[in-house]
Amino acid sequence: MRNQDAYLMKRNDRFHYERRVPREYADFDKRRYIRKSLKTTSIDVARARRDALVEADDLFWAGVSSAADGVSSDNRQARQSSLAIKRYEGAKRRAMAKGFMYTPNSELIEQPDVTELLNRLAVLPNHTLPKQDEAEAVLGIAPKPSIPITQAFETYCNEIAISDLLGKSVRQKADWKKIKKRSVSNFVKMHGDMAMDAISRKEAREFYNWWAKKLLPNGNVKPLMPNTANRDLGNLRKLYRCFWEFEGEEERLNPFRNLNFVERGGKDVPHFEDDWIRERMLDPSVFDKLNDQAICLVYALMETGCRPSEIANILPENVVLDHEVPHIRIRVQDNRQLKTFSSIRDIPLVGVSLIAMQQAKDCFPRYQDKGNLLSVSLLKTFRRRGLFPTPNHRIYSFRHSFEKRMLEVGIDHDLRCLLMGHKNTRPQYGDGGSLAFRRDELLKIMHPVPDKFEENLRVVCK
Repeated sequence: MRNQDAYLMKRNDRFHYERRVPREYADFDKRRYIRKSLKTTSIDVARARRDALVEADDLFWAGVSSAADGVSSDNRQARQSSLAIKRYEGAKRRAMAKGFMYTPNSELIEQPDVTELLNRLAVLPNHTLPKQDEAEAVLGIAPKPSIPITQAFETYCNEIAISDLLGKSVRQKADWKKIKKRSVSNFVKMHGDMAMDAISRKEAREFYNWWAKKLLPNGNVKPLMPNTANRDLGNLRKLYRCFWEFEGEEERLNPFRNLNFVERGGKDVPHFEDDWIRERMLDPSVFDKLNDQAICLVYALMETGCRPSEIANILPENVVLDHEVPHIRIRVQDNRQLKTFSSIRDIPLVGVSLIAMQQAKDCFPRYQDKGNLLSVSLLKTFRRRGLFPTPNHRIYSFRHSFEKRMLEVGIDHDLRCLLMGHKNTRPQYGDGGSLAFRRDELLKIMHPVPDKFEENLRVVCK
């Protein structure tokens, strides 16, 4: 609010919430003028309770207004559901404004100690019948709405899973939501937009069986992988659990419990053989007409073992070239998460990777937070130019080659884990060695830099 004390009036040292019903809602709300004691002398408490009442009134007006609009029969049920939800949410906020947590009436009655119920009754007017909205809020008698799964999913994304999204970039957030939304969409295709409290073991089993047919299809249809089915089942299982925990029903039995398929393991991404890299890729002309950032990025991967996303999103301040040991710093950024905490590391630059990072002075803004664009561009180039030894090779094969080379020359296990950004289950002693030590170890596995490599790289990067 522009005026932080809007709708607040002070009477006899106590604050009141006073607000005129907007003209456009006068036909639906006959109160005309709202006046309600906030039962406090504290301006901070008054503002907090005022905010809850403002939100409750706004929700109420929006609800009754939309319900009165002419709607088709197809949308009537959705509108009724929306109105019920607004009514329920409004009741919760009104209860909070009066100093109570909204508690369903059935729970209040079942409590052995009636003090809570008596305290609630005491705040209602004893000389007249309480208004319906007040009674619903304080006594917990607002009918609890049935929330459709699609709306539960939006609540999950916007209110429940906040901690999962902290630190993610715009693209990471979109990818996170896309995968989970696909699971909900698949369920809705089969069962419709069911209410969360109506989903039973029967619907969960039918969804499981639907996936089973896709894993073992008839005829020549290519089967899908179990991990895809398990991701859908896992996403729905987590959505159901988190939603009902958010609603205060932690003990509700999850209909998707223990439904999953055994994963046999997917195809491993093979590594590039040293000879393949040295004979086919260390001549920059092989990447002629590919944009300069993509070319430098490929060479940066060869001697660092980084994940493509780590190099693509590295910032200039984390490329330290004016140092006794030039190196890159893989760090968490303000708007982007790393895959794991162990991914934080410093990697010396040697060989073609050092030359590539010297060439890419501004790093790779073309691919910043655009992992899909990078993947598509490089896969297309490598396939067209015959740079993959087999159909199973990927850009990630550079990372596998890096680890294999370290293993074969006998680089210590702990240092291998550190440079790869892998979690190390062994107790950690020290810092993994100085940058000079790490550089000397990487020089043991470095691909020989061809004559005129730097000059040729500058040519193709023009």
